[in-house]
Amino acid sequence: MVNSVPRSAQTDALESDIRRLYDEVADLLDQDEVERFPSYFIEDCVYQVVSRENYVEGLPQATIYCDGINMVRDRVVALRETQVYVPRVWRHFISGIRITGIDGNDIHVRANFLVTEAMSDADPTVFLVGQYLDVLVREGDALKFKQRLAVFDNHHIRRSLIVPV
Repeated sequence: MVNSVPRSAQTDALESDIRRLYDEVADLLDQDEVERFPSYFIEDCVYQVVSRENYVEGLPQATIYCDGINMVRDRVVALRETQVYVPRVWRHFISGIRITGIDGNDIHVRANFLVTEAMSDADPTVFLVGQYLDVLVREGDALKFKQRLAVFDNHHIRRSLIVPV
């Protein structure tokens, strides 16, 4: 795998498709439509939210760890059916999307994210900031996540991590 992919009309078009995917996923999370989240993953996927320290050190501990689409679906069910939390609104801001490599069918992508949180009794705050280190594949006409790794830079997370990042 290469750390950067040469610019071409093909990679520009692919980057545009990736931007649309990231915008769609951010919007569905911001609109509290988490039930749609699993449909953006392939069956044999990995979804993790992990601290930069654990990622750099290669430690297995993740704040959210889903190995396979069923675990991603279970995360949504847990959110809707078992977790109790104060109502809040999240906003996802994504920038710096870069294709970092293409290895066979795997498209390696890096992007920055910032997630804000607003609760009814407080001003909005920065909730989480970091980088996505993703691997995408085409399934028919759609790009889907084979790996979604959200590596956060926060020293700690102030409140529970309830929704997917």
